[in-house]
Amino acid sequence: MDVDFCIGTLEDALESGIKPEIFNTDQGSQFTSPKFTQVLLDNRVQISMDGRGRALDNVFIERLWRDVKYEHVFLHEYENGADLYKGLEAYFHFRNKERPHEALGYKIPWDVYTQSSLFVP
Repeated sequence: MDVDFCIGTLEDALESGIKPEIFNTDQGSQFTSPKFTQVLLDNRVQISMDGRGRALDNVFIERLWRDVKYEHVFLHEYENGADLYKGLEAYFHFRNKERPHEALGYKIPWDVYTQSSLFVP
């Protein structure tokens, strides 16, 4: 719950060229602090926060990170951050471009996405 860590991570992302239109979080004290929100405002990023006590607002991303941990992170020992990055890159490639998902009628997420109106080649 360290606001300085969150601000540093946010600033690193913004400096690397990642600038979302909207930044959504829960109402944790690190995200509601004036120091954190000011970084977003200074970078013209809209602030969005889930409702108080609305744990289910974020259910899909919470499920994703649960899967990442149990299907990959907890099963591997990485020597350093670079190796972890490579391992996660391979995992997400598999998850999104090779593995059928029951919730998608056993289709592959990449195939569903590229056949949708959201896909812009």
